[in-house]
Amino acid sequence: MALLEVDDVVVRFGGVTAVNRATFTADRGQITGLIGPNGAGKTTCFNVITGLQRPTKGKVRYRERDVTGWPVHKRAKHGVGRTFQRLEAFGSLSVRDNVRVAHEIHGGPLAWFGRSRTNIEALLDRVGIRDYADERADSIPTGTARLLELARCLASDPKLLLLDEPSSGLDETETDAFGELLVELAAEGCAVLMVEHDMDLVMGVCDEIHVLDFGEIIASGAPAAIRSDPKVQRAYLGYSDDDADAGRDSDTSVIEAVTS
Repeated sequence: MALLEVDDVVVRFGGVTAVNRATFTADRGQITGLIGPNGAGKTTCFNVITGLQRPTKGKVRYRERDVTGWPVHKRAKHGVGRTFQRLEAFGSLSVRDNVRVAHEIHGGPLAWFGRSRTNIEALLDRVGIRDYADERADSIPTGTARLLELARCLASDPKLLLLDEPSSGLDETETDAFGELLVELAAEGCAVLMVEHDMDLVMGVCDEIHVLDFGEIIASGAPAAIRSDPKVQRAYLGYSDDDADAGRDSDTSVIEAVTS
């Protein structure tokens, strides 16, 4: 069984169905993408997985256990880590202290007395923000703040890492380095589930991609299959290669540029 199984999840808010029978998995050693247009239900799925939103129907299984009714803190203690689309750092604390707080909350007494094995400086180095260690979190660039959130998440030693728009604010060089870091984390056995609009990053690092549209999974597969799927192309661009005729070669080139 996969590390994470989202099974037939439905989320309704009044008469609005935000997620409709979503079923997908994420497993150890893999980077899984969850993509789709704005409003497709991606963040709602993350909220269900982490316990912030109780599903109307369906189940979430983690490490072969039904965790649908577990609270947020219990999932976190069992290795579910998450970053948010909206930055959530403690602005008045330094970058280093933000990571230290996350480490101490997760580590408990061993961390409070400095007897945990996690090295805060090594985490800052790993995500590439050591130069900002003494800066207040509310004074650093947005891209650096994204990496700070990742470092805080890694301080809890997650087995399942959920990243919501993690490359937002990163420049091209930073995004490339971030992609390499994700590959390293997966190689170490972490399961990475990522919501992301940067298709170059998604197609470059993901092993498996699930596509949400209007709350439903419309496609799942490897990047090459997702790239060429007409339903995915319609969801993002309004039409697919199947709709194109000989006089629309230029439009087809636009699809290739966006999805490759």
